[in-house]
Amino acid sequence: MSRTKVVPIPVMDRHTVNAYLLLGRRPVIVDAGTPGSGRKIYEQVRAHGVDPADVSLIVITHGHIDHFGSAAELHRLTGAPIAGHVADLGPFRTGRAREPYLPTGPMGRLMAGHRSLHLEVPPFEPDVIVTGETDLEDFGISARIMPTPGHTAGSISVLTDRGDLVAGDLIANSFFGLVRGRPANPPFHDDPLGNLASLRRMLALNPTGLHVGHGTPLEPDRVRRWADREHRRLSRLQAAGRLPVRTENGVPR
Repeated sequence: MSRTKVVPIPVMDRHTVNAYLLLGRRPVIVDAGTPGSGRKIYEQVRAHGVDPADVSLIVITHGHIDHFGSAAELHRLTGAPIAGHVADLGPFRTGRAREPYLPTGPMGRLMAGHRSLHLEVPPFEPDVIVTGETDLEDFGISARIMPTPGHTAGSISVLTDRGDLVAGDLIANSFFGLVRGRPANPPFHDDPLGNLASLRRMLALNPTGLHVGHGTPLEPDRVRRWADREHRRLSRLQAAGRLPVRTENGVPR
């Protein structure tokens, strides 16, 4: 089987919000962007010389509106099945992200009230329900879906045979992708320590690069240094009782 190539599909601005096209024996799309961006993703897939009807799977990394907002539309346009994790079925089936959002810092606090995050979008039922590590060879690419909970309970990433990690919101570029190459938290995490544990688990697999939902690819060694600093910061917040975490029933504590 041919090795998997990762192609960014900018959804908003140049890299503020990204989807990805994975090219192997058959193409796979990772994430579906903001509401109303399905046609834009579809046309960018075509611009890369891929017939959208050949797409074998649409992988949704988690249940936030800027990642599954056009999943139903993209499914309709391509006919491809959708994969999503069982723990984020609630947002997928209702078309609404779990609320309230839990900010990771000033950017999240600024964005939390923005109406675009609280939209209701067409819901969908995943055709492939992810419950654990999932091989994607049957869908034409040498890659695995890796559960990476923490950003949301059902967050997943895709690790290719080349070592490229398509990481969703496991990590981001600073200021929602505006400061390129500088690792940072995305604006929200349901479980910051859980997300950091998932990030470190993926870094232990020695990825060659991290392709993120917000910004340009990140260099693993720089992310490792950031993760060490973040661990110290979160440990201090936890000790002070100032670390918000979403409980199993969805209520922050």
